[in-house]
Amino acid sequence: MPVAGSGEGVGLVLIHGAGHTAACWQPTVTELARSVPDLPVMAVDLPGRGDTPEDLRQVTVQRCAEHVVERVEAASLDRIVVVAHSMGALTVPSITARLGGRRIAATVLVAALLPPDGASVLDTLRGPARRIVARQSRHGLPRRRPHRVVARWMFCNGMTRPQRELVLAQRCDESSRMDRAPIRSAGVLDPTRTAWVLPRRDRTVRPRTQRATIERLGIVDVTEVDAGHDVMVSHPQVLASVLKRHAGSPR
Repeated sequence: MPVAGSGEGVGLVLIHGAGHTAACWQPTVTELARSVPDLPVMAVDLPGRGDTPEDLRQVTVQRCAEHVVERVEAASLDRIVVVAHSMGALTVPSITARLGGRRIAATVLVAALLPPDGASVLDTLRGPARRIVARQSRHGLPRRRPHRVVARWMFCNGMTRPQRELVLAQRCDESSRMDRAPIRSAGVLDPTRTAWVLPRRDRTVRPRTQRATIERLGIVDVTEVDAGHDVMVSHPQVLASVLKRHAGSPR
């Protein structure tokens, strides 16, 4: 998705999670464009998804982070707010390390999955979501896009029919290498510049798992929303309000 807005200063970089593309951000991007049209906003398709064709058998967390940094540099964005949903958060430590603290104005984690240092996604997920991911990734091949029934259960509770259709229409395959790789995140995120948006009805990354991560990281800026996993689709006004605050917009 191209960069929306034409203003200078801090821009928003939106990173989708597993089974999604950059299209999932469209309701939030639309709301941001309505209320702060000059705010630069870029939603990135990670490698192998959307408009970034790549062999998912080779896609790693590091490759995804590298791709986001390439897009940031190509767009000439100097300082950014990194916004990561679900498994998109796996890329954040490497993006922060590559760009440096000066260029990261803030980080906003949305229904995020960020394992403890050295752990993997499969070490962290709980309940039915873990069983689904483990079963689909056990042979090391790309995970097939989730069935409509599975995706609706994981991502779409509490949505209107048009919101559900937006989510279900952009389902895609996923790299299983990202499920099992250990994540190195210790000491990278600054808790004073990191915020969390926690959907209280999340079926994919359970709220108690998110709260344990929030406590481990020392994050105090937490916005709870009565929503399911894909809050950027179901509650774009709420999420846009959080993002504008961290981008320094007065509106």
